[in-house]
Amino acid sequence: MLGRLAVWLRLIGCDATCEPQLTGRALLRHARHDGRMVVTRDRRLLRECNTPPILFIDSNHFRDQLRQVVSACAIDPLAHIFTRCSRCNAAVAPMSKESARGQVPEYVFTTQERFVRCPRCQRIYWPATHYDRVRDDLRRIGFE
Repeated sequence: MLGRLAVWLRLIGCDATCEPQLTGRALLRHARHDGRMVVTRDRRLLRECNTPPILFIDSNHFRDQLRQVVSACAIDPLAHIFTRCSRCNAAVAPMSKESARGQVPEYVFTTQERFVRCPRCQRIYWPATHYDRVRDDLRRIGFE
């Protein structure tokens, strides 16, 4: 339901999981165990329990959703941008350019200087057009 929001929260450096297989009480139990806030569009969860904290998302549009979470949780969306893996949520770690050789396309290796790797899924990231598009989108949302 909020998978795209979870990806965008990770892009701005938030520890955000998305486990659609968990519903109702199982989701609340999991969040309580991990000390997480539940962000949902499911009104039934609001009636179930208020522990852990639950943030009901008003909009169906991810930009509005992101704006709501950033506001409600007092997050600086640019302070920790690109510090988490957008796929698996682990904190990324810097890697040397030389260790990226043969693991990224040759053009990327010759044109980029900085690389980070996800220690969990081994995905490698580098600052390129995707970074620029994300920053532009954040500006359009109103985060400057």
